[in-house]
Amino acid sequence: MKQTYDVAVIGGGPAGYIAAIKASQLGGRVVLFEKDTVGGTCLNRGCIPTKTYLKTAEYIQHIKHAKTRGIHLKSTDFTLDMGEVVAGKNQVVRQLTGGVAGLLKSYGVDVVKASAGLKSATQVLADGTVYEAKNIILCGGSKAGILPIPGAADNADVVTSDGILELTELPKRLAVIGGGVIGCEMACAFQSFGSQVTIIELADRLVPTMDKDVSAELRKSLEQQGVKVLTAQKVAQIAKHEGVSAVFLAGQADPIPADKILLSTGRVADLECLGELKDRIKVEQGKIAVDAQMRTNIPNIYAAGDVNGKYMLAHAAFKMGETAAANAMGHKEICDLSHVPGCLYTLPEAASVGMTEEEARKSYDVSIGMFPFRANGRSLASGETTGFVKVIVDKKYGEILGAHIVGACATELIQEVVNLMAMEITAHEAADVVHGHPTYAEAIMEACADALGRCLHLPPKKRI
Repeated sequence: MKQTYDVAVIGGGPAGYIAAIKASQLGGRVVLFEKDTVGGTCLNRGCIPTKTYLKTAEYIQHIKHAKTRGIHLKSTDFTLDMGEVVAGKNQVVRQLTGGVAGLLKSYGVDVVKASAGLKSATQVLADGTVYEAKNIILCGGSKAGILPIPGAADNADVVTSDGILELTELPKRLAVIGGGVIGCEMACAFQSFGSQVTIIELADRLVPTMDKDVSAELRKSLEQQGVKVLTAQKVAQIAKHEGVSAVFLAGQADPIPADKILLSTGRVADLECLGELKDRIKVEQGKIAVDAQMRTNIPNIYAAGDVNGKYMLAHAAFKMGETAAANAMGHKEICDLSHVPGCLYTLPEAASVGMTEEEARKSYDVSIGMFPFRANGRSLASGETTGFVKVIVDKKYGEILGAHIVGACATELIQEVVNLMAMEITAHEAADVVHGHPTYAEAIMEACADALGRCLHLPPKKRI
């Protein structure tokens, strides 16, 4: 007998497994299809693996700077066993993916390990078997974007953001093509491990989607760590030069030799899940088009997570998957993505939410509040004085339009500003909230006060 489900979910990443659990919570009979291991890019090849590498890099930085804390080691030399680094990463991944699998089982979700695609508006085809479902949620995720760089496709030394996490031998020289989030994180990790890293970015600054002050601070920090940063540079080709792989830049005579070359040029939606409906489901600029309820142009089919391209972030995917599942089960929910934080786990970290200064000035009369961590007691005590908190405030009402942080615990601190913005708390109110002392979070209060011209821990602003 054919089995009919209330909801079928294609893809077991952050959007998919959350959608499956939510639909089950709401009383639905649910099936989830995953061709690999549940957890998707985030758990298997993205967020979690890269953070384990960066924590290792942080340990190395602590060793190098132990003397400044009065800890005198016989030597700060170290050897790194990449095999053990990879094994440690894999153990973390197994623990988390196993936890997700256990959750799905506890909620009675049927998990089918197979490639799957749409057969019709109410059917999913997986390994030759057709499954019936009243509603379908597409959560196919994303894959590494590959620029058509001459010589990249047939060079064994070229790796994507997936492949670099499986290297068991540390490259002496690593060229990173792309200075976005992934490129900067991997550059930071491998430079700490002992590679000589060069970042090559087409734009005129690193992480060009973030605020310019953040980009500048990140560049300074990476260069202090020894990373070579080349911006406004176009890659012409990848080819062998004097027996080794090398990156040739347009208009530059000397290539950049590298033992490994990381293509870190973003990710693109994986549309394999569309199956036989690839010509019926509306796709815009390579992404599945959805409304605020995560519904596609076919009413009973939804798309959540990276496949719709709204935000290629796991935490946004969680919310999109939950919304899609609720609506598939008869509810009417809107997915509010107006305050989604962006997090960068370099050393130091960076994070942002809302508008950049450049964006805000186009529509508002703004005031900028800045508080450097070098003036923060917890930062000084911890030896973590790099960076700042920057808030962008509408002068008329005191609305917080955006916030940008570089420094210790930036990815944790940004959540306070997200909460302030989501609750529509003004800079006037935020500046009056009592914060624990000494904490890094005080810098947020101070930055809000600075935007209002009343910060007590900074010299008075010069009036122009």
